[in-house]
Amino acid sequence: MSRHTFWNLVMVLFGLTVGSSLIRADGLQYPLTAVASADGKSLFIADLNQTGVWKVSEGKLSMFFQASKKFRTPLNRVRCVGLDRNGKLLAGDSSTREVYRFDDAGHPQPLTNGGIGIPMDLVVDPDNNIFVTDLELKWIWKIPAAGGKAEKFAEVEAPRGITIDADKNLWVVNHGKNQLLRVTPDAKVEVVVEGRPWGFPHEVELDKEKTAFVTDGYGKCVWKVPLGGKPEKLVSGEPLVNPVGLAWQGETLLVIDPRAKGVFAIDSKGKLAAVPASAEK
Repeated sequence: MSRHTFWNLVMVLFGLTVGSSLIRADGLQYPLTAVASADGKSLFIADLNQTGVWKVSEGKLSMFFQASKKFRTPLNRVRCVGLDRNGKLLAGDSSTREVYRFDDAGHPQPLTNGGIGIPMDLVVDPDNNIFVTDLELKWIWKIPAAGGKAEKFAEVEAPRGITIDADKNLWVVNHGKNQLLRVTPDAKVEVVVEGRPWGFPHEVELDKEKTAFVTDGYGKCVWKVPLGGKPEKLVSGEPLVNPVGLAWQGETLLVIDPRAKGVFAIDSKGKLAAVPASAEK
């Protein structure tokens, strides 16, 4: 695919026209991560400083949920977003030590009654159970699909990003001795990348071949780790300043950078460009 064709597809995906302003110029303050809607047409973005969740749909950027500026209110410090198997939006919040599911009216409903610590990332298995990395309490929690008491699933030194593969293995970014781990369905912790090759890893995503992609904030780059292989840089440097989030939107891997206040798409040749959108007025 040519680069011209690739960006035509990106523009169609977001419903954009030439001359649209960039997302980063239209309201995002400190975006941490994102998740695409079930149909792939919308993108939900967690913004730590805006205290809420943004939505990009049909080329328009709007506030999906505006949280209160008052600490210890729902999603005052939203750190992660995800989707359950029914397409419902999930969000983790450190101010209330909670994971929320948004109802049909767009209101966040608590799932654990404040039963966890600092939720850094979350993922859902095929049975709709929610797995959450907790940086404070150093656990991966398992939350029942319907909500309820969170169960301790696996202990990890300093877990951040998390994703899941087709075999129900959890892949976890760790700030401990070994930076990329895999946790089996029976909670056995395995090392994928030994040691600490990355400056400040945040999130991990997988492709269909179980190639892992990891953001490195201090390294200003995204790493690629082929299954059974060694880490190699995929993209690095400008326009990235401090890449944190990763999200798939269809076949496109997106990078979310809070310091650049932007969302960037990586093309098939490993090139980066800001994803454009216009803010709703």
